[in-house]
Amino acid sequence: MKFKPIAFIVNILITLSIGALAAWGTSESVQTWYPTLNKPSFNPPNWLFAPVWTSLYILIGIAAYLVWVRRDKIVHFPRTFAIYFIQLILNLAWSFIFFYLHEVGFALAEIILLLIVIIVNATMFYKINKLAGLIFIPYILWVSFASFLNYNIFILN
Repeated sequence: MKFKPIAFIVNILITLSIGALAAWGTSESVQTWYPTLNKPSFNPPNWLFAPVWTSLYILIGIAAYLVWVRRDKIVHFPRTFAIYFIQLILNLAWSFIFFYLHEVGFALAEIILLLIVIIVNATMFYKINKLAGLIFIPYILWVSFASFLNYNIFILN
């Protein structure tokens, strides 16, 4: 399969744009509201979130590219990419629910739904391209950790 650089870049830019939109919409609360919350001892330092999420968004974009280049051979391609975009929308929504609306409990319910959709997405990608599915493992692990962190913040506040 021939590498398609424009498609590769577009897939990564889509995910990085989601991250940029989330960062733009929540940056004030990260500086003002979030520090006032009671957090568990295992809460990572704030500086860690941006590089982790940037790396994850790049990986998610690479996985999407690996599936996209096979779209002509995938009978259920529209459904596969619908699930992909749903998880991106849920990813973005969590940031706004948690940081902008300050709805920690609602954010907890939403991130659990997000995690389920990510796992479904990873499974669908894996069936099309094993590497694309495996690339989702760090994303699943991070969102699992974020879910646990969200739960603990909900309990502590």
